[in-house]
Amino acid sequence: MSEDAGRDLTLRGLIHDLNNVFQTILDAADLLAQDPKWAALAGNIERTAERGHRLSQSISEATRSTFPLGVIADIAIQFARDYLYATKHHPIEFQSDVPASLRIRGNPVAWERILVNLLLNSAQAMPCGGWVKLAAAQEGSKATVRLEDNGPGIPVSILSRIFEPHFSTKPANSGIGLHIVKSLVELDGGAVAAENRPEGGAAFVIEARC
Repeated sequence: MSEDAGRDLTLRGLIHDLNNVFQTILDAADLLAQDPKWAALAGNIERTAERGHRLSQSISEATRSTFPLGVIADIAIQFARDYLYATKHHPIEFQSDVPASLRIRGNPVAWERILVNLLLNSAQAMPCGGWVKLAAAQEGSKATVRLEDNGPGIPVSILSRIFEPHFSTKPANSGIGLHIVKSLVELDGGAVAAENRPEGGAAFVIEARC
């Protein structure tokens, strides 16, 4: 067996085993949901396990068709809510203004990762709560996706470095979330930039293909 074939088999085997793990978690969540007292937590666990399953499947799939961004935005916002609930974070008001007709080109699971990382990055910069707004608009063959918040903003001294791998101002943070965003956006032929809002808070602007 060649080294590449061995790697492929190992990857497929890992995906298979991970899917078994996620299915076990889903079955446990289903049992938990039968008790009304744990129904909300069971829903949280179920959505998280389903996201894990989608991520594992995306490793072996290279979808480059178009998809409705609004659907993925809703999924990403729900996951962000679940994550913040599980980590006992102060409430964040998430707003979405993405036209139902807007379709962009790329892998929908990759875009879910992009949006989740941006949503959580903003939320974690606001430990006492705040709001995060996701908006998008199409112009010709391109779309502009904008995420902004009313947090403390990004210090000008580090603005040029925030997409670097392992660069973070947050304690106990891997510093790869925004690097993942940049890498995935560019993989689909887009570009991402960060800035500060004149009114206060941070903004991330993505140019994507439709």
